[in-house]
Amino acid sequence: MSSLNDKLAAALSSREKRHIRRRLPVSASPVLPSADFTSNDYLSLATSSTLRTAFQHALSTAPQILGSGGSRLLVPTPAHLALESRLERFFGAEKALLFNSGFDANVAFFSAIPQPGDVILYDEHIHASVHDGMAASRVDSSSLIKFPHNSVAALKRSLRKLLHEQDDLRDGRASAFVAVESLYSMDGTFAPLHEIVHCVEELLPRGNGYLIVDEAHATGIYGPQGRGMVAALGLEGRVLARLHTFGKALAGSGAVILTTELIRDYLLNYARPLIYTTTLTYANIIAVECAFDMLEDGSAEVLALHLLDLSRYFLELLRPHLQSVPPELLCLPGHLRVDDHEDSINTLSDPSFPPPTPIIPLLTPHPHSLAAHLASLPQPLFTKAITWPTVPVGTSRVRLCLHAGHTRDDVKKLVDGIVDWVQAWLAREREVARQWLNVAEGEGVGLWMESKL
Repeated sequence: MSSLNDKLAAALSSREKRHIRRRLPVSASPVLPSADFTSNDYLSLATSSTLRTAFQHALSTAPQILGSGGSRLLVPTPAHLALESRLERFFGAEKALLFNSGFDANVAFFSAIPQPGDVILYDEHIHASVHDGMAASRVDSSSLIKFPHNSVAALKRSLRKLLHEQDDLRDGRASAFVAVESLYSMDGTFAPLHEIVHCVEELLPRGNGYLIVDEAHATGIYGPQGRGMVAALGLEGRVLARLHTFGKALAGSGAVILTTELIRDYLLNYARPLIYTTTLTYANIIAVECAFDMLEDGSAEVLALHLLDLSRYFLELLRPHLQSVPPELLCLPGHLRVDDHEDSINTLSDPSFPPPTPIIPLLTPHPHSLAAHLASLPQPLFTKAITWPTVPVGTSRVRLCLHAGHTRDDVKKLVDGIVDWVQAWLAREREVARQWLNVAEGEGVGLWMESKL
C-alpha cells in the first residue's frame, strides 16, 4: 500500500479506536416521521402533503424546472431574481443574494468581505463554515479572535483590548466583524442579540462594527411569519448581514444572505463559492417559493407553535426523572435544567427570552450506547450521537431534534426510552458493585493482598 494510503488508513484507524469515526447513517427500512428525532426537519415540511401538493402543482405549470444553465454570472435566471426580490420584501432587507447552501454563503461572506487590517470576533461555537471562510480571508490570523460562547462580557473585553491596541480600529479606518448564530445547532442556545448589538454600537460609535447573524436553525420557527430571531427582536436595521437557509425547517435547499446593495455587488464580484459554481436548479427555486407561501399564509406558524409546545412538554416530562440520575451519566445542559429562566440569558428583562428550542442535547459520556438503545426499541427511535470533533471534548451528547409532526405520545415514548436506558445502566453499575463487594467480603481480598507482599 502506498504511503498516502498508509497515512489515510492510520488516521481513520485512530478515529475508530477513539469511537469518533464518522459514517453515513444506515437504516434497513425508511425512518417513520414519528421516529425521527435527528433530522433538522423542524416543521415536518419534508413530509407535508400540503407542501408536496403545492410543489407538484407548481412544477406542472412552471416554464422551466430542470437545471439552471450554469453560474448566476453566466446565464440569466429570472426565477432566481424573482425569489430574491420576494425575500427582500418578506424579510425587510435592502438586498438578497442566493447561494447553493448555508455553508457556501458563510464561506463566501467571510472570505470576501472582511478586508486586510480588519478583525473578526466569533463565538467559540460558530459553525465550521465560518471557520473555513475566515481561513480563506485576507484577515491576519492574529485578528481572528474567539470569545466564549454567548459571553457578551468577554466580547467587550476583546473589543476594548483591540481598540486600545489598534489605532485604525479606534479611528474607524478598520472594521470589526462579529459572527454569531441566532440559534446554535448543537446546544440549542440563543445568542443574546440585543446585548451584542448594544455592545458593538457602544464600543464602535464610528459605525465600523458589524454584526453577522447565521439564522439557519431559526428560519421558519421564530419571529413574525418565521423571519428569524433578528426580526423577532426588531434588529433588522442594526445587523449587517443575515443568513437564512432553506434546507432545514423549509424542506428545500439553498440559502440567502440579506445585506446591503454594496455588499451584494461586492460578493457578485469576489465571492468564489458564488462565481464558480452552477446555481440552484429551477426545481429548487420552486420548492423554496412553495415553502415561503406557507410562511406567508400562516400555516407554518401553526406548526411552529405546536413544535415549541412539544419542546416544553418534553422537558416537563424528562426533568423529574433526571433529578435522581447522576449528572455524570446523563443531564441536560445548564440552560435547560430548570423551568424558569433565572440563570438563562435574559435580554432587556424579557421573560419570553429565550424561547423554547426544538434542539435538546442530552449530555452523556456514553452517547453511542444511548442512541443504540433508542434504536433497538420495539418501535425504534432514531437519534444521533455527537462527539468530538463536532463538539468540544467532554461534551459528548445525543442531540435530539423535535418536529412539528410529532405528537405528545411520540415525545412520551422518547422520554420512556431515555429513562429505560438510564435504569438499565444504573442496574448494571449496581450489579458490578455488588460483585466487587462479594469479592471484598470473601477471600479474594486476602489473596490479592498476599500477591502484593
